[in-house]
Amino acid sequence: MLKKMLLLAVMLLVSAQPSLAAGKTLRVAHDATWPPMEYLDANKQLVGYSVDYIDAIAKETGITVEHRNVAWAGIFAELGAGRTDVIASSVTITKDRMNAMDFSEPYYTVQQAVVTRKDAEFKTVDDLKGKRLGAQISTTGFFAGRALNRDIKSYDAVGYAMEDLKNGNLDAVLCDDPVAADFALQGGSNADQLKIAFVITDAETEHYGFAVRKGDKETLEILNRGIKAVQEKGIEAELIKKWIGK
Repeated sequence: MLKKMLLLAVMLLVSAQPSLAAGKTLRVAHDATWPPMEYLDANKQLVGYSVDYIDAIAKETGITVEHRNVAWAGIFAELGAGRTDVIASSVTITKDRMNAMDFSEPYYTVQQAVVTRKDAEFKTVDDLKGKRLGAQISTTGFFAGRALNRDIKSYDAVGYAMEDLKNGNLDAVLCDDPVAADFALQGGSNADQLKIAFVITDAETEHYGFAVRKGDKETLEILNRGIKAVQEKGIEAELIKKWIGK
């Protein structure tokens, strides 16, 4: 009888696990300057791959999310101060960042791309040495560019770097490849003036993860459980097709 009671208790505990997240609200921060991953649409609404991915996780786990637009320069401080619970802003998982925060399982993989004007003839990383480079501050594109030119120019948003590139004030901009494709290939004046010169394929592949405060195991468990469901049900593939097209 005792064994049966213990077994029943364990079964009830296991079956109750998904409901532990139900009703929980997570404050999610995005720097809405990084299309197609997270940005503001024509109606000033937060949209993009990362936004939809978090919404899918919320649906699969029963939580509620509050999306917030937070500037990249202050987004990690917001997390550390407890003013946000999750950063869903195309944050590459790196060793340095893992010392300061915890990460979910990866939800997208990227490489660094080099965007130039249409008339430029850069084909390799060596061609960029000593050139006028730009990138969004404290991104992996910025650090990759700084290895080539210590005087790389930093910007609060990658769109400002693209404008300087079009105006002839830079020779190249470094950023994640889906973002480069959005700026350089999606029509309008950018497509007329810019191109992806090449993708840096000899560097380590980068993985995006959702960042949480160090030691926040509960939020991390919810995110990882949601990611697993989103991947297994084919939702992730649908989101990639919708926002990135590959």
